[in-house]
Amino acid sequence: MSAFVFDHVHLRTSDPEAMAQWFERMLGAEILRSVEQGKPRIDLKLGGAKIFIAPVGSTDGVHPSPALPCRGLDHFGLVVQGIDAVAAELKQKGVVFTKEPHAPRPGIRICFIRGPESISIELLDRNPAYG
Repeated sequence: MSAFVFDHVHLRTSDPEAMAQWFERMLGAEILRSVEQGKPRIDLKLGGAKIFIAPVGSTDGVHPSPALPCRGLDHFGLVVQGIDAVAAELKQKGVVFTKEPHAPRPGIRICFIRGPESISIELLDRNPAYG
């Protein structure tokens, strides 16, 4: 069987600059600017992953974000250390929490935040002793 390697997440928004600034300010993403086919392009590097941001106009035929939870892609997760301190820092920055830090099972604490365009992002703090 072929090997599959994760490459990127692709986000769509009517305001790519604002989305990129949110990820940079709130989560420390690196903004990567380039030009593609004569138009500006904004990508992000976050936790070693690539995030592509595509602009969407009102006549592009793109549907609004679904209500969560939903079928299909529901959220993406980011590993952190010291989730309670991370959550406190994000709250000071104005990040909206949809689920406060909690332990759904031994060895892990998680929470969920809302990003631009209602993107759901899970933060995970795993205890290595639990695998």
